Amino acid sequence: MISDPYLFFAEVSLDISRGRFQSGIEKLEPFSSQFAESYLFHLLYAKALKGLRQNALAGEYFRKCCTIAPANQIAWQELCELQALAERGKPEAPVVDPVTDELEKLTAALMKFEPVITSENADPTSILEQKQPFSDDTAIAVPTESLANLFTAQGAYKKAIKIYTHLIQLKPQNAELYQKEIDSLLDCL
Repeated sequence: MISDPYLFFAEVSLDISRGRFQSGIEKLEPFSSQFAESYLFHLLYAKALKGLRQNALAGEYFRKCCTIAPANQIAWQELCELQALAERGKPEAPVVDPVTDELEKLTAALMKFEPVITSENADPTSILEQKQPFSDDTAIAVPTESLANLFTAQGAYKKAIKIYTHLIQLKPQNAELYQKEIDSLLDCL
């Protein structure tokens, strides 16, 4: 178990920067399961492998980095360098990167994408029109006392009466209270 991962990774990074690639791999290997989803672990492991010229295996670890943190450009750059090395060494068999291929396909598809053009006028809806409640005949799916109180406060007395009428049917035990509310609202009309 590593007590301080930051110091551990700093030590491995120092080994790699000094060209001691095998030492870096030997330090990392025992903790591969502990850091299975760690971007930094895979990046350092890949760099050590690249230093040992195990480019195919290094490419796999760089791809894992790209999967873990697609926005981080370091692993992408390393992959591009590996591919350039492979193309110089074996022009007939370039390194195939499925992630890069997929990104290129997505980019091509996005370039062909044309959003639906909507027709909007420049005139905003007036405040008076925005404040207009729905018609008195509109069915209310969920009648509640809170909604009835809201309509009463807004002066939409017919809607409040409609809600209280529905509530009488839904909660007959409160019918007397609702009827009083309806009577007071009828006086307001």
